[in-house]
Amino acid sequence: MTRFDEPLGRALDPKTAKLLEGALGLSTVGDLLRHYPRRYAERGELTEIDSLAVDEHVTVVGEVSRTMRKPMRNKSGTWLEVEVVDARQSRIYLAFFGKASHAVETRLQPGRRGMFAGKVGRFGSATRPRWQLAHPDFELFDESEGDASAAEFATAPVPIYPAGKDITSWVIRRAVGVVLDTLGPLPDPLPAALRARESLPGLADALTAIHRPRDLADVNRARGRLKFDEAFVLQAVLVRRRMAAAAWPAKARPRSDDGLLAAFDERLPFALTDGQSEVGEEIAADLASAHPMHRLLQGEVGAGKTVVALRAMLQVVDAGGQAVLLAPTEVLAQQHHRSIRAMLGDLASGGLLGGTTVALLTGSMGAAARRTALLDAASGAAGIVVGTHAVLQDRVQFADLGLVVVDEQHRFGVEQRDALREKAGDTRPHVLVMTATPIPRTVAMTVFGDLEVSTLSQLPAGRAPIGSHVVPAAEKPHYLERTWERIREEVGLGRQVYIVCPRIGEQEGDEGDLAPDKNGQAEERRPPLAVTEVAPMLAGGPLAGLRVEVLHGRLDPEEKDAVMRSFTDGEIDVLVATTVIEVGVDVPNASVMVIMDADRFGVSQLHQLRGRVGRGGLPGLCLLVTDSPAATPARARLDAVAATLDGFKLSQVDLEQRREGDVLGVAQSGRKSSLRLLQLLRDEQVIATARDEATELLTADPELAGHPTLRAEIDRLVADERAEFLEKT
Repeated sequence: MTRFDEPLGRALDPKTAKLLEGALGLSTVGDLLRHYPRRYAERGELTEIDSLAVDEHVTVVGEVSRTMRKPMRNKSGTWLEVEVVDARQSRIYLAFFGKASHAVETRLQPGRRGMFAGKVGRFGSATRPRWQLAHPDFELFDESEGDASAAEFATAPVPIYPAGKDITSWVIRRAVGVVLDTLGPLPDPLPAALRARESLPGLADALTAIHRPRDLADVNRARGRLKFDEAFVLQAVLVRRRMAAAAWPAKARPRSDDGLLAAFDERLPFALTDGQSEVGEEIAADLASAHPMHRLLQGEVGAGKTVVALRAMLQVVDAGGQAVLLAPTEVLAQQHHRSIRAMLGDLASGGLLGGTTVALLTGSMGAAARRTALLDAASGAAGIVVGTHAVLQDRVQFADLGLVVVDEQHRFGVEQRDALREKAGDTRPHVLVMTATPIPRTVAMTVFGDLEVSTLSQLPAGRAPIGSHVVPAAEKPHYLERTWERIREEVGLGRQVYIVCPRIGEQEGDEGDLAPDKNGQAEERRPPLAVTEVAPMLAGGPLAGLRVEVLHGRLDPEEKDAVMRSFTDGEIDVLVATTVIEVGVDVPNASVMVIMDADRFGVSQLHQLRGRVGRGGLPGLCLLVTDSPAATPARARLDAVAATLDGFKLSQVDLEQRREGDVLGVAQSGRKSSLRLLQLLRDEQVIATARDEATELLTADPELAGHPTLRAEIDRLVADERAEFLEKT
């Protein structure tokens, strides 16, 4: 009998096992059985051909309608063309050459149905293009059995598996059949009581039904069970991490009634929003605990997360500790350092009564400034340290690190955060993670399941509305001309403008790429626009006479800081930049954001960039310039951004357009997603139920001593490289 963890080389013939591992990375029986069909074809109801894409490796289910012998163009002999149709009479043509054409001709007779797999091509005239598979692999359906068997054969769904150029769907189906026929008893990781509560079939039944369904109802029942497995095991991992983190000791940092925080609150020139006050109380209670805080602070662009984080840092300083704010870029670190010092005023002057030093520590600081910052951090003179990854270096020490604030946490890996935790000695620092990209509840439960989540959705008073418009530069050039006119008008009113480009300059490569046109066909497009090209073109053309400067990551740190200071002080009219100004940059006088080649950016990036304007009471304007034709996915994405300022709605759009693996962050690590069936947007109730069940089970049995099969499944996920992102959060 075959075991679930048995290598495929023992369960299958060596050639098939090697193909499965080489093409799909499947090495065990369990891996193969978790390689679920991506869709099902009805043998009596042929699949659609219209949805094919050029160069895609596909499996088409169809019926041979006719075969034709055609002469070779440049040499003697003939080749075989086979026409295959689906239920909508959409056609695809199979091409066979040489001896192979004669071998298959007798099998591919009109009326025969089967599965045909290969790489899709497009040929024929421009007005009458045709789909083609050259030398496809195929398997014909055998309908010559008895009446009962034939009837069952005709109605049972055909599983179509994710395949590749080296292995076809039916080879996978046969391999799955072999292991199902020889599979021994299969322990079920889900407790029987849980399965009964949720009306879930057993694991063995679910795996059989998803690979050998009698009907689509079988498929739905199986998918329901296997989705729940993914959600439950994932949530159990996160619950265990949350419980383990809560068990670590941390130094309590209770709020003081007469310290820096109280002085800061008295001097605030504005009232905190209800949301800021509520979240502030949650964080204050966490900091006063003897166990480390692990909290995610998310919110709309401009919702005031920095003020909330600063108040938390001041509470820790009042309690005798230090706080570090970790930013992903030097520009953002410098911006945070300036804004925190500005908000604190003389409270940021070390040595004064009730004051504390706010130190900046980045990798490219001068030696003298760096020595001073290191000494202030190690001695405790600096209550607040703002820095980049340079803070993680071994020689950076803290006197008493009590709070780590991580801005844009997805840009930091587990090794970096662990390095900061180690700097707190035998205890663990409190951790506050900030993200300016709102995320749906289901994503928060899954990606940040080991963090408590606080959300700021209310914008502070004085934030002006931002109008957003798509500028189709290729279709309507006069719209782009009007963009430059509008910039001149805004500058004439004493306001400032950002222009963002996707690229710095030619050094990054000037090759073009392929993009779908409005008809869905691939066409070559020019390289992305670059800061070093756009800035001089504008300064010498439509924006001549205005003060135009550039900002990008290749400038020296001192130069970057000088440019940002000049822009903040109103000495620059137009700042042409890359996405270094995406988050954290706050210039109240900036009223216009022009994003060139906006289709080259993601939804969340566009929303972030737009949030840089409308911050000082002035009406904001965001113009999304694009060459993408109408009715393309890129334009649809831009239209969605222009239609709403609601970051939570846009996060739904973003998630719908991306693979689940991207959402979980594993795309950054080059790993595949551990989710195969679970869809974060559509399966919210499954995720919520799984989280509640996992919490209840692990609270009663933290070591899962009574559930060894479930413990082994969780250990498998934790050990799997594809779980790397879970370790990072």
